Amino acid sequence: MAGLERDARLLFTARAVRMFGYGAVAVILVLYLAALGLDGAAIGALLSLTLVGDTLISLWLTTRADRLGRRRVLVGGALLMAAAGIVFGLADALPVLLLAATIGVISPSGNEVGPFLAVEQASLSETLPGARRTSVFAWYNLVGSVATALGALVAGSAVTALRVGGLAELDAYRAVILGYAGLGLAMAALFRVVSPAVEARAAGARAADATIRGRLGLQRSRGVVGRLAALFTLDAFAGGLVMQSLLAYWFHMTFGVPEAVLGGIFFAANLLAAASALAAARIAVRIGLVNTMVFTHLPSNLLLIAVPLMPTLPLAVLVLLARFSISQMDVPTRQSYTMSVVEPDERSAAAGVTGIARSLGAAAGSAFAAPLLAVPGLAAVPFFVGGGLKIVYDLALWRAFRARPVPEPPHR
Repeated sequence: MAGLERDARLLFTARAVRMFGYGAVAVILVLYLAALGLDGAAIGALLSLTLVGDTLISLWLTTRADRLGRRRVLVGGALLMAAAGIVFGLADALPVLLLAATIGVISPSGNEVGPFLAVEQASLSETLPGARRTSVFAWYNLVGSVATALGALVAGSAVTALRVGGLAELDAYRAVILGYAGLGLAMAALFRVVSPAVEARAAGARAADATIRGRLGLQRSRGVVGRLAALFTLDAFAGGLVMQSLLAYWFHMTFGVPEAVLGGIFFAANLLAAASALAAARIAVRIGLVNTMVFTHLPSNLLLIAVPLMPTLPLAVLVLLARFSISQMDVPTRQSYTMSVVEPDERSAAAGVTGIARSLGAAAGSAFAAPLLAVPGLAAVPFFVGGGLKIVYDLALWRAFRARPVPEPPHR
């Protein structure tokens, strides 16, 4: 961290601000929608449109970021985030919420959505030697996980405090969502002061411009990106079945956990996820990026399947925390691997396409899971299906890419 340039520090700060907002919204979003009177099917549709809308916007922005300007794309995404928060915080009509979910940027999962991750990864790669990429990406993910944890904790505590102070439940949820809008404006201000050094090299921008219409900004790397995107879609579909807002809803409905306790649970969970992301860089030095992705992910999926089998709240929380303690080791390694196996002038597009594939998968997963969670007899199904599909993804990824060399080996 001490060696990071000013632009990298600004990008780290913007990620912290954004993930704090995502963590805050994820804890209360489904509870807020239920308080508005929406049923499980409507909530599932809204969550799916949120992710589909983010996907379409991200597809357009990330595949053009090297041509339009990475800083300009980041500012635009931040303004869309602020707009989504304002509409969600002020409106209660389903058609208006559906429109805001489709056009704006809001995260029901606590994970990255929108164009930010892809463009920030490409921008960071522009300022880093390849040998440092995995380590810096690990810190980048650690910052995001800690911020997500703090957002979950603050949101849960804030809702409880506001309700104790006399505010209605619905209004307490609205206050958190309007705060999310303010964080979007803060991000826009940060991105405006990032320097031109993060932009794609001129040759890369011209290459992206030449191929944008037919190949999503990809040319030489489109084969490997296509294979990765297909696998990441499967993983994200499985993750969408148990995204953080749905997990919070499951704990609330199954064990009657109040909002403040939910915030504490996911604060601890995201802190453990942060530690696991940081450990990933050191493990990757020893066993490689692909092996780190797969062999740390498999046991976390078994723990996911075990969560609904626990008979008491303490045991369910314990298994969930154990799962989070290893669940994110594949994230910085996945990001670094993607950046390593594609051409430098196609990194924004590659990160965008694979990120969009994940968003589409997550959207489908959340639409499938939300109605099931509302039925007590079926509430465990998303855990079983999600964990099983993630195991299939791990094995398929290892088979497809274990022998593919990485041009820039990971170092500490």
